[in-house]
Amino acid sequence: MKIFHTADWHLGQTFHGQERHAEHQAFLAWLLETLKARRPDALLIAGDVFDVVNPSLRSQALLYDFIVDAHAALPELEIVMIAGNHDSAARIELPGPLLERLNTAALGRVLWLDDGTLDAERLLVPLHDAEGERRAWCLALPFLRPAEVTGGDIAAYPEGIERVHRELLAAAEARREPGEALIAMSHAHLTGAAVSEASERPIVIGGEESVPASLFPAAIAYVALGHLHRPQQVNEARIRYSGSPLPLDFSESHYPHQVLEVTLADDSVAAIEPLAIPRHVALSRVGPADLETVEAALAALETEPDLPRERWPWLEVRVDLDTPRPDLRARIEAAIGDKPLRLLRIHSRYPNAGGDEAPASVDLESLTPQEVFARTWQNRYGEAPPADVERDFAALLQQVQESDADEERPR
Repeated sequence: MKIFHTADWHLGQTFHGQERHAEHQAFLAWLLETLKARRPDALLIAGDVFDVVNPSLRSQALLYDFIVDAHAALPELEIVMIAGNHDSAARIELPGPLLERLNTAALGRVLWLDDGTLDAERLLVPLHDAEGERRAWCLALPFLRPAEVTGGDIAAYPEGIERVHRELLAAAEARREPGEALIAMSHAHLTGAAVSEASERPIVIGGEESVPASLFPAAIAYVALGHLHRPQQVNEARIRYSGSPLPLDFSESHYPHQVLEVTLADDSVAAIEPLAIPRHVALSRVGPADLETVEAALAALETEPDLPRERWPWLEVRVDLDTPRPDLRARIEAAIGDKPLRLLRIHSRYPNAGGDEAPASVDLESLTPQEVFARTWQNRYGEAPPADVERDFAALLQQVQESDADEERPR
């Protein structure tokens, strides 16, 4: 049988304040056509479907229109979708009964039985081939929040994660028949995996975010991971991040963006093929360099003159300055002229300034809550926050994020 592995759609993401609806729409149109052409048996979406826990109606319409269209074109296609750390677990699960009619399973959280064991059955999704024969089991593990795994005790989080994986694998082994493959889908940060420069939010607050690849033993034929935006394998070819379909920051503009097509032969992987996703909107970075060099580079930048505005490239300009320049934006815009470019960000830095290098202003959108807290503490007390204070802040922030998700959960 054949499966598609994708993740980190981040529907509804804004790019330095600019919406990216057209790019996501183009990706989903490409994905639908690719599904029709290559006809996999299953589509796995490994979390961070949306960019925020309260996505816009327009973003939700993108997802559900895609699922409806995919089912209409390929009625036998099975879709399995899990919640990531950006998603509301309740929102992912809420339309579950309707999605089941479209051959789609949506898992947002783990639950526990009265005897204290994992409710593993709800996380095991059977996968079938074109003839309707069961060929595999998907172990669908949404982002594991500390409140669900350990009651909020971050110190016990690694042991809690290990227990969830152990009990789910045992349940899968008990259900599988000879020749059936086990496929684990998880939204996690595996130890040793490469992160992006700027755009990935820490998945678990409090410094316990990395989990070992050993949680996925050899009995699991393939591990479909989400969270990290750079496509990569971790330790073994069978353990993969598909990466995000769009670059979510200028630091990701050089990544290949792809969907992975995985072919199974009985209970093992026969082939893994990356399918390149066309880039609907280009990302351009100019600099870092002095202002005159940047102006010359902008003036020489080649562009496509007949693109519709929604496809104009996003532009980031990085300038090295000796002193602040009040006319900086005006000069940058003059250098761009009438080129079809959308200027998103001007990042200025002062490499020749004494002491630590620091920009004239801070783009709060680029900072995590932990970084804002650390900067504030440093400014007030003249030193980095102590480790115990960082842990306390992390626990508080985790509670806030989980309470936001709880507000979306039906009572």
